[in-house]
Amino acid sequence: MRKLFCIFLLLLAGLYVLAQKKPLTHSVYDGWQSINERYISANGKWVVYTITPQEGDATLVIQATDNAYKKEIPRGYGATITEDSRFVICKIRPLFAATREAKIKKKKADDMPKDSLAIVEMGKDSVLRIPRVKSYKTPDKGTGQWMAYLREKSLPAPPVVPKQDSLAQLNSLLHMADSLVRVADSLRNKANEAKTKGLAALRSAKKDSKPKSGDPVEEGTELILRNLYTGEEKKFALVSDYYFSKPGNAFIIETTRSNADTLLKGAILWFNPAAGKTDTVLRGFNEAKSFALDEAGAQLAFIAERDSAAKALQKFYKLYYFRTGMDSARLRVDRSTSGVAKGFTVSDASVPEFSKDGTKLFFGLMPVRKPKDTTLVDFETARLDIWHYNDDYLQPQQLVQLNNELQRSYRCVLNGDDNKVVQLGSEDAETIYLADEGNAGYVLAASTRGSRIESQWLGFAKYNNWIISTADGSRKLIREKRRGISTISPKGKYVIWYDQKEKNYFTYTVGTGAITNITKSIKVPLYQEDDDHPDDPPPHGVMKWHDNDKYVYVYDKYDVWQCDPEGKSAPHCLTNGYGRAHKTVYRYMQTDRDERYITDTQNLVFRMLNTVNKDGGFAICDMKYRHFPKYSHTGTFQIGFRVVKAKMANVWIYTKESFNISPSLVVSEWKNDDMAPQTVLATTNPQQKDYNWLTAELVKWKMFDGKQSEGLLYKPEDFDEKKKYPIIFYFYERDADELNVYHSPAPSASVINIPWFVSNGYLVFVPNIYYKNGEPGESAYNSIVSAAKYFTKRTWVDSTKMAIQGQSWGGYQVAYLITRTNIFAAAEAGAPVSNMTSAYGGIRWGTGLNRQFQYERSQSRIGYTLWQRPDLFIKNSPLFKADKVNTPLLIMHNDADGAVPWYQSIEYFTALRRLGKKVWMLQYNGEDHNLVERRNRKDLSIRLSQFFDHYLKGAPAPRWMAEGLPATSKGVDWGTEVEEKKGF
Repeated sequence: MRKLFCIFLLLLAGLYVLAQKKPLTHSVYDGWQSINERYISANGKWVVYTITPQEGDATLVIQATDNAYKKEIPRGYGATITEDSRFVICKIRPLFAATREAKIKKKKADDMPKDSLAIVEMGKDSVLRIPRVKSYKTPDKGTGQWMAYLREKSLPAPPVVPKQDSLAQLNSLLHMADSLVRVADSLRNKANEAKTKGLAALRSAKKDSKPKSGDPVEEGTELILRNLYTGEEKKFALVSDYYFSKPGNAFIIETTRSNADTLLKGAILWFNPAAGKTDTVLRGFNEAKSFALDEAGAQLAFIAERDSAAKALQKFYKLYYFRTGMDSARLRVDRSTSGVAKGFTVSDASVPEFSKDGTKLFFGLMPVRKPKDTTLVDFETARLDIWHYNDDYLQPQQLVQLNNELQRSYRCVLNGDDNKVVQLGSEDAETIYLADEGNAGYVLAASTRGSRIESQWLGFAKYNNWIISTADGSRKLIREKRRGISTISPKGKYVIWYDQKEKNYFTYTVGTGAITNITKSIKVPLYQEDDDHPDDPPPHGVMKWHDNDKYVYVYDKYDVWQCDPEGKSAPHCLTNGYGRAHKTVYRYMQTDRDERYITDTQNLVFRMLNTVNKDGGFAICDMKYRHFPKYSHTGTFQIGFRVVKAKMANVWIYTKESFNISPSLVVSEWKNDDMAPQTVLATTNPQQKDYNWLTAELVKWKMFDGKQSEGLLYKPEDFDEKKKYPIIFYFYERDADELNVYHSPAPSASVINIPWFVSNGYLVFVPNIYYKNGEPGESAYNSIVSAAKYFTKRTWVDSTKMAIQGQSWGGYQVAYLITRTNIFAAAEAGAPVSNMTSAYGGIRWGTGLNRQFQYERSQSRIGYTLWQRPDLFIKNSPLFKADKVNTPLLIMHNDADGAVPWYQSIEYFTALRRLGKKVWMLQYNGEDHNLVERRNRKDLSIRLSQFFDHYLKGAPAPRWMAEGLPATSKGVDWGTEVEEKKGF
């Protein structure tokens, strides 16, 4: 009996603690943390990560994987662990408060608080801090001995005002008097000269408009090369940019000329850190850019311009080349070089690139463009865009892509010391893919020329593909006007593509010209079998190639297939059919950013998702024995999309989370053919325990068409089934797989923040939606309203206080549903399409694309043109049934929306307003499809909560809802205060 009484007291205490948890407020957002940068040392003994609040000062942490050492660097970011695992280098931001204060005071860029640099030796407590550092760099590979950093401009020295004694002051006054006498004498002389020579004598002589030393330049600053082993430093003045070779054996420095000393010219220097020797690569140029070093750090190529004035309307760049042992860089390519077509010049927008073996140098040529005629008077010339029916792209798309088009370059190559240019790219082969890192004697070329106009309504491009010789530019056509992108294998032996009509992968063997269907014997679909768009379904994709192009790995819905690129051996399921058998999706996680292919000695890491219970985890495949799964770790959690492996050790770091567990950083080690117990290195958001958090569960129900659907139900942590709760249905398409995803409290970019609403006493349900082509609106009704009907039968749901909310495609569905049902007490639609007939021919202003493809083949799912089935466009358009709306509606649509034209919401708003419906529209100035500026996100979060609190909880309406806010109050009054007596 006593035991039972103790248990009762413990339970009572737990309930009391739960009852004391407070609801989230809008003030908590800034302090909510995430784990951002994540690095692990090559030896697997050290990790570096940042704990970052949404707004404020982050903390960079250096930690031993055995938890024996931990060092925090306040405001640290942009970290690098040296190749030898000995040092961490990072930048340190100024205090957030100091930067904010400087912005308030509108300080100039040079006067803003500047970053510092920190250098820490692993395991040591001391930190070397260097103030006012603009940037730093280290070699990608090498010993880890060298690093360099560039200083900010030096602060001006404060003026020195010497104290003067009485005698000094008297001398100063006498000197001033003498100066005034000389000025008076000069004026008398000028007056007498004017009497005899006329007033022209007083005019100043015309000065030479061109400064002797040229136009002023933005001077470089001090650069320091540091030996991390010894602490020794070498300084370079007037540096504008700098580069290490990958092994760190070469250090390239670009300097500017001095505005004060005409003898100091700009230069490009080659410094050998080990020998301490400096070579001058080039001196006396106007501009140099696009530096490229070869893999071995023995060759340098760059673009430079030496002849034009600084503000010339037309400049001609040249390609220069330097290697160790040369006296100075030599010109390799200009407009007169053999192989450069007439009307072309070296592109300054394309970065040169050496082949991996250093025998080829790739670079770009571009058309010489006509300079602007400066003799034309701007206010007398017409300003217009001319649309032509034969244009490849519509004018809006041309304008969006204008800068890219003006910089369009065509890839060329120099072979060895041969000075003849071989042009590879052209107007009908605009995209070039190198084979075998440039070592192969050919490239893969792709072009969409000839099919660009129809891509506006097809929603995809048709490609022509060639194999082009790097020796002479000769071509061999391998595909013509076929859908889908082709890619070349790492060693360049094969080209692969997926045919959406054939629903199989095909390869082209470069050596023989043979085309092979390599997946025809695989019996399960390789396409997305659940896809419900009015188009051929896309594939699940290629995972990776094997070493030496031995195999290519492709996905089905669940598993991975190993395929022979020549089709000689039958495909083999690398994951042994385990995924399909257990309804678990396996997707490869690349742990090394430089990895190009799979090897026989690797342990592959696969991210897992069980599509039935939504459990997550990861599995390991031993490639040596093709053993899968060699190890698996699953549960009611998810791991992040990025796993990082130590380069020289079988140690991994990754994040782990669940709906109620904020992300933590975990380290795991593979040893003795097994995974050692996981160690948690860092957790986030300990303050979560103080708030009424959420629970999440998977709910299944039957839709109106009799089919089963599923969705996610979020409840407050203190949920009481005896109470009645308001419920908000948020939706887009299908999100039920995200059961174990952690949602941070954050100001809204467009959709409701689930933790905030649940913590404040709402239920939130996220249903999956299944579509039938031609009926997107009714499909949403079938899925969402059936879910609402399902919840009306739950005693803990207040069926009179249900609402819907969605953004973009979700916003359209909200706008449609309120024309079909009055079951919802309130609705909020972000960026909705209301009139498919006008939206169909409209423009996605962010890309300039016409919207027709979206209705015929993509998300809007009509499946026909407007003139084929106008009835479907009208039937699915909320605007044509605006008179049926009785649900109060809040719209957010911003005037710089690049995806959905904001006049779609204007059409709906004006119709509902005319009909006397309750409707509001929030238009954030200069904002895109989703809000970017945090200040606007915070504002929207407040208005969303006020809107739903009013209609679902009976809270008083804020003034912006009750009365509106006139333009005369813009920027002065925001109307978010609540006046108890006000109503409408």
